Amino acid sequence: MTPPRTPAATALVEPTRLWTPKHVVVTASAADLPHTAEILRRCAAAGVDDVTMLPGDRITGLRAGSDREVYARAKSTLAVVVAPPSARKPQPIPPSADWRIDLAKGCPAHCQYCYLAGSLSGPPITRVYANLDEVLAPIATHVGRGSVTSGTAERAHEGTTFEMSCYTDPLGIERVTGSLAASIARVGAGEFGDDASIRFTTKFDDVTELATLDHRGRTRVRFSVNAADVAHRFEGGTARMPARWAALRTLALAGYPVGVTIAPIMPIPGWREQYGRMLADLADAVADVPDLDLTAEIITHRFTPASKDVLLGWYPATKLEMDEDARSAKRSKFGGVKYVYPKDVMAEMRSWFTAELERVVPSAQLLYWT
Repeated sequence: MTPPRTPAATALVEPTRLWTPKHVVVTASAADLPHTAEILRRCAAAGVDDVTMLPGDRITGLRAGSDREVYARAKSTLAVVVAPPSARKPQPIPPSADWRIDLAKGCPAHCQYCYLAGSLSGPPITRVYANLDEVLAPIATHVGRGSVTSGTAERAHEGTTFEMSCYTDPLGIERVTGSLAASIARVGAGEFGDDASIRFTTKFDDVTELATLDHRGRTRVRFSVNAADVAHRFEGGTARMPARWAALRTLALAGYPVGVTIAPIMPIPGWREQYGRMLADLADAVADVPDLDLTAEIITHRFTPASKDVLLGWYPATKLEMDEDARSAKRSKFGGVKYVYPKDVMAEMRSWFTAELERVVPSAQLLYWT
């Protein structure tokens, strides 16, 4: 007799170890900003005792030693910096949201397919922006100007959307930054207008503080989820899948619009069975949630020549498939190339995921497949 399923969102799981940087550096321009004081308060509460106040804005000493030493040092360092004007200018970010707002750049996780590889220069240090008022200010000026949600009939109910997680996992660093909670509270209070909403994706589960915030439904939290084998093998330093399901349920019950970013999907052996179990876990996680607002975004694995080189430098023993001969080259209008799965594989996966998502989790609105 088959034993009953234990819902993933209620299964006992080990608490995820929260990221604590070993080193914190504060640039001179950031030193006296109000949000820096909050960051340093949180770092002290987390037990960080290596804090350096820099005499200028240049961060040095990251490239000493072997490639592995450089990587390890960068991944354990938090830099408190000022976002320059170029980083504060919202950029369109289809198909996710109307605009991109960056709270930070860099991530403490160790995902072997990292989307940031090849797009950020230098060692993978995490930089958090201390001039939070300036970072968030463009939300007010860009409300009503989007083309992904505010400019479409299908998603107009979301208002003008601002993606906060293009270059970081904001929940992964929230313990020592507080930037996410401040953003949620301010947007929830209507500081930037009633039609502004923010959204972010995370692989972490420390949602205790977020569950207490007065978000007013203006923040959508999406959890990046995957088949168990993919998450276990390639997503180092993140919350285990059962912990992510539990966190999703906690925030859904706290009234947040929630979502899943199923990414990056891979045609691993037995992929239908593995992703089928993942969808069943999603159904368990949102079961009986009142007034559920659930979306799904599905992203297939892809890589560029630049990202492959960086990833092989970071993870030389990776088992991640990055074989150009087994992929199709997709070129951008600017001449760049990325390698995606062949057309027949993409079509088969898309057909299966679309049908199974509708069958297993009919409450989920599929926003896009890419």
